[in-house]
Amino acid sequence: MNRRKSREAAMKLLFEMSINKEKYEEIIENFKENTDVNLVDIDMEYITKVLAGIQENAKEIDENIEKHLIKWKLVRLSKMNLAILRICTYEILFEEEIPGKVSVNEGIELAKIYGEDSSPAFINGILAKMI
Repeated sequence: MNRRKSREAAMKLLFEMSINKEKYEEIIENFKENTDVNLVDIDMEYITKVLAGIQENAKEIDENIEKHLIKWKLVRLSKMNLAILRICTYEILFEEEIPGKVSVNEGIELAKIYGEDSSPAFINGILAKMI
């Protein structure tokens, strides 16, 4: 199983949750039924843990992100950047076996692929302050 692919899938599902306003259980079931991704390559246990953790700790995660924003509010962030920040913040706050620097680096890599041109630097700035 590939943690990077699993994190990327979790980010996409979290983004979908923010658009469709569905709970993580529904999003995961739809993903399993309709994905082109080989489920052997990803860690569904990790994805479920992350999405459940973000849903359960949304207030603390968002407060932590907002605390590190300078002249920005969460509502102004793109949904993709917010999804990346939420996953990485969750890992930094609640996943002790994942080093903070790994979460920051993975967030930057996701931002390079899915964000705007300025997203990697923005994500790096926020997450680096957290750790």
